[in-house]
Amino acid sequence: MSLYKRGRIFWTYVWIDGVRHSKSTGTANRRQAEEVERAFKDELNRRRHQVVLPAPEMTFGALAARLLAEGSPLPYHLDRLKVLLPYFADYAIGRISKALVRDYRKRRHAAKRLSETTLNRDVEVLRHLLYWAVDEGLLMSNPIARIPMIRERRKPRPIMSLEEEGKLIEASAAHLRPIIIVGLDTGMRRGELLAQRFEHVDLTRGVLSVTHSKTPEGEAREIPLTRRLVELLSADWKSEGLVLTFKGRPLRRIKTAWKAAIRRAGLRHFRFHDLRHTFNTRLMEAGVMPDVRKALMGHSSGEDVHSLYTHVELPVKREAIRKLEAWRETNNAPSTEKGATHDRTESNGPGCDPGLDRNDRRNHHRASNTEAVEEENPGGSRA
Repeated sequence: MSLYKRGRIFWTYVWIDGVRHSKSTGTANRRQAEEVERAFKDELNRRRHQVVLPAPEMTFGALAARLLAEGSPLPYHLDRLKVLLPYFADYAIGRISKALVRDYRKRRHAAKRLSETTLNRDVEVLRHLLYWAVDEGLLMSNPIARIPMIRERRKPRPIMSLEEEGKLIEASAAHLRPIIIVGLDTGMRRGELLAQRFEHVDLTRGVLSVTHSKTPEGEAREIPLTRRLVELLSADWKSEGLVLTFKGRPLRRIKTAWKAAIRRAGLRHFRFHDLRHTFNTRLMEAGVMPDVRKALMGHSSGEDVHSLYTHVELPVKREAIRKLEAWRETNNAPSTEKGATHDRTESNGPGCDPGLDRNDRRNHHRASNTEAVEEENPGGSRA
């Protein structure tokens, strides 16, 4: 027997693999103490053989706390937990059902006007946490594993014109201006821009290697620099450190500066991520192939075994950026050639084919003048 009294309370001492484990039974009743001791031995034995008993009675709040302590939550998991915890925190994870999720959707819609896309992301994070509970042995199965998602309606994404780009850059704060230019000329994500370092920019070759990316495909991808990017980076070149900073300090958020710039420029609503869509659309209009655009933007190739996005050589990327710069120059050029062409066409005379040579054009003018005289004096020849 491994029960011993300390004062009036029974304690149990159990030896496993040469290690002594002690625990207070919390009672002076020997029969109750023996029951606590048996449960303690069973728990130690399961722990020894790495056997985890399901705990469906655990609350969702306790599960979220355990995930933060032992798991590897992503930033968007933490962001979605802010709205999930007020509703699900006190529910046992074994009681979370599809009906409860439907009620959550109704309450969220009643409290605030939200898109189905936003609520789908909430449900995906909830489902992810319950899958994690299954992996940890806390649940036997995920109760919302096959929950249907509401079909999302695609919204048109605004594309910034060159005129709007100029107004935005002019109205932006000093630290935001280079971020906008780099975003428009590279298509990098906001997190990639703010993490970019000078050590990974080669001005000699005119190439930028992405320092940190959201996706594995985007990590360390090479992006050729446009001429204005080379000038921008050369003007404030450093041997090391972050490329885009605010008074030498790292930037974490640019939301306030972005909204202020949009307001001062008097533009329609743009998100910062729309700069990335603008870069992609401009490449498309410049004639760049989809796989080259994927490589430049760091998109995932997916599971398609026939996907050509395995490796895109740097010269192909350089040609894509050259096309982008040519597109900018073409769309920025003043439309004077159209007026000049129109003047030359009118100088040939009414009804004159510009494809005629000089002699044919002269004969055409004589015939036109003769017809004009005959129309003015239709009876002249008879007289």
